[in-house]
Amino acid sequence: MKLWSNYVLAATIDEAVQALAHAGGSARPVAGGTDLLLELQQGRHEPVHTLVDVSTIPDLQRLEERGGQLFIGAGVPVARIVEHPLVRKHALAVVEACGLIGGPQVRNTATLGGNVAHALPAADGMISLAAMDAVAEAAGANGIRLIPLLELFRGLGKSVLTENNEILTGFYLPLRQTGQASAFSRIMRPQGVALPILNMAVWLQRSGERIECARIAVGPAGPTPQRARQVEEFLGGKTYSEDTTAEAVQLIRETMKFRTSPRRATAEYRTHLVGVLLLEVLEKAWLRAGSMEVL
Repeated sequence: MKLWSNYVLAATIDEAVQALAHAGGSARPVAGGTDLLLELQQGRHEPVHTLVDVSTIPDLQRLEERGGQLFIGAGVPVARIVEHPLVRKHALAVVEACGLIGGPQVRNTATLGGNVAHALPAADGMISLAAMDAVAEAAGANGIRLIPLLELFRGLGKSVLTENNEILTGFYLPLRQTGQASAFSRIMRPQGVALPILNMAVWLQRSGERIECARIAVGPAGPTPQRARQVEEFLGGKTYSEDTTAEAVQLIRETMKFRTSPRRATAEYRTHLVGVLLLEVLEKAWLRAGSMEVL
């Protein structure tokens, strides 16, 4: 069985958009292909008519400060993100998340855009971007538009990108300011199954001994990525202390809803772990926020 009928190597964003729009059947963009091609080979994704290869488009490889923000092109391999000084300075949560995607060979090929476009609720890179309040840039037949990250997702494996024949072109993240920091961590199955039981990213603004504001992204807690909004609201303006973090742990356990997964863990176990993970990631971000040192 043929996994695809037509292959297009696009040289520009416009070429890729046109190829998707005029494919004559189902079409998917592909860069690293570490998820899509494997799913096609294993029969977990229906064959596509046209694969549009965007891996050599220069505009998708850009990683730079742009317009007072950090821009990460959707086609940048995650291994490059892990080592890049701009990302290490401004978005350590993204560095930590990308450093845990697959093994070294996968990270040399996999892209941050692919990690997000796959639309899985526990994709490491995507969870870190959600805590960073990232905005996605997408290109389609009607031009380029900006989309708040969490508005991309429609359900498990579903996004507005496939609905509109758009491709991700990159992500805009705020530059780190004094008193700000981020962190990411995850808990895995000991058997080495490449699925996190839970992962979490935190961004916070610190002023002295007080948390001015925080953003917390958790996965998987449903068919789409989730922010722990009630915990974020609780932490805003609070003094960082054992009492504060204990209340935050209780609140996240009460408000985040998990389901039992035979491939991950029971709902009860994940409800317990989410508090453990919150303490770990919150403390890392808090300590980093007291210093502008780059790791």
